Amino acid sequence: MPSPAQASASDLTLLYRQQHQWLKNWLRLRLNCSDSAADLAQDTFVRLLAKPEPVQIQAPRSFLAKVAQSVLSNHYRRQKLERAYLEALQQLPAHVVPDLETQAILLETLTQLDAVLERLEPAVRQAFLWSQLDGLGHEQIAERLQISVTTVKRYIVKAGAQCILFDDSLGLS
Repeated sequence: MPSPAQASASDLTLLYRQQHQWLKNWLRLRLNCSDSAADLAQDTFVRLLAKPEPVQIQAPRSFLAKVAQSVLSNHYRRQKLERAYLEALQQLPAHVVPDLETQAILLETLTQLDAVLERLEPAVRQAFLWSQLDGLGHEQIAERLQISVTTVKRYIVKAGAQCILFDDSLGLS
């Protein structure tokens, strides 16, 4: 009898064979680019393979569209982040612009950090960003969010803990 992981892999193989072309077409209509659609279709199936638990699929196309929509959202978010990063690089004097390899590493790190911050509750993320990027004090953040200073402190600790976990995953600490 196959283990659940084996059953899941064989189920995903069958799903891939039956629905991959449909998914690529679905994505191509949204992206207007066959190459990007193929990449994101592949990313969709990779995401499914990476799930620790076998997935139960009742309606394959609906299910794939939902997963692919998340992959597509991440794609657009990354493009927006990359544009902002490249615009920031253009503002730097030429002698301080990092080499292309360093730029790629920095962009990947920014993308991963963005994903960590995106998983935070909006108020927690906002409090953390105001604290770290704008240098606002706890009282100012509490006033802006209309919450107590104690809650602001808790939010910043919570966000900081996620950033420490992120740091650990990069091997920076």
